[in-house]
Amino acid sequence: MIHTIRFRLTVLYSALLFLLAALVLGGIYLAVSMTTEQRPYTTAFAKTYINGQQVGKEQVVYVREVENAINVKTMATLRDYSLATLAFLFLASLGIGWILSGGVLRPVRAITRTTDEIQATDLSRRIRLGGPKDELRDLADTVDTMLDRLEEAFRAQRQLIDDASHELRSPLTIIRTNVDAVLASPEATEEERERAVAIVDRATTRMTRLVEDLLASARRQGSAFSDADLDLAVVAAEAGEEYAAPARERGLTLAGSFAGELDMTGDHDALRRAVANLLSNAVRLSPPGGRVEVAAGREGGWLWVAVRDSGPGLSEEDRPRVFDRFWRGEASRRDRHTGLGLAIVRQIVESHGGQVAVFSQLGRGSTFVLWLPSREGAETAAPTINPLGGVVKI
Repeated sequence: MIHTIRFRLTVLYSALLFLLAALVLGGIYLAVSMTTEQRPYTTAFAKTYINGQQVGKEQVVYVREVENAINVKTMATLRDYSLATLAFLFLASLGIGWILSGGVLRPVRAITRTTDEIQATDLSRRIRLGGPKDELRDLADTVDTMLDRLEEAFRAQRQLIDDASHELRSPLTIIRTNVDAVLASPEATEEERERAVAIVDRATTRMTRLVEDLLASARRQGSAFSDADLDLAVVAAEAGEEYAAPARERGLTLAGSFAGELDMTGDHDALRRAVANLLSNAVRLSPPGGRVEVAAGREGGWLWVAVRDSGPGLSEEDRPRVFDRFWRGEASRRDRHTGLGLAIVRQIVESHGGQVAVFSQLGRGSTFVLWLPSREGAETAAPTINPLGGVVKI
């Protein structure tokens, strides 16, 4: 108990009040004593005569001695009452300090009680402290805001674990089935073994891609950033160079258009991965003989990178979901794509203070746009226009 804030506040209040009262009463006592004569009073004796003969002595008290006796008695009474008052004030200050500190610390107890009731598996409780807008109210509001962020982080973590478990279960089942039924069976033919090996290879490739995407997503959620000054046009050009060969292998035309001096601050590798993910989807989904465009430019205080493909496009219902984690369109489901690429793109762009957008129609291709603030900063919201001039069949 002696280590509690309430006890310390009580002692502090009491000590200050007691010291103040002691100074006041001590000053009064000193002032009165300095202006009042005090000395041990004396008595005088006078001889008593009867019929001219001395018969005894009588005590005689002079007026000055009476005044001195009154002064001594007054000072003694003042001292006694002062000590009694100090004792009463000390006890009263303890009680008043205990009550006042309890009222002041009541919001702190509410915060403590609520946080004690909060568990890692249930972060829905909030303090929601009422009363005046003071420092304790600000503290409670800050804790509530922190709990909101923690709840969202735990929710996203649980969703990621559930989705990742679901996605990994399928290739693991495929691998186990083929190993048990074909590869480990002495009766299996060579053709069955070759087919099983191909199936296992595709499953392990999918698992590898999924794990890499999960690691990339986790790294961007952490604080391991490597931000520096960069030219967004250079980033987009490097990503385009990486996919020039895969585009040629599929018979696609890859075109680039990059405005110069698109200066910003960010993570060069992460932004290149974001553009590369868009190009990967564009090259994978565009039919042979199609065209893929990657471009970068400036619009006001915003920089943009856009990738346009000649793939199957997206329906109006699918466009709002395309950047969701583990969402896959029909084409992605056919080739067992992980569904994390575009979610990682959005995560990277939003971590740089930017926004993502998609412009698409079924059968007319898609244009994905990354809006990023320039080094000077963007004072307005990101534009909602398609910098490549709409979705057209290329």
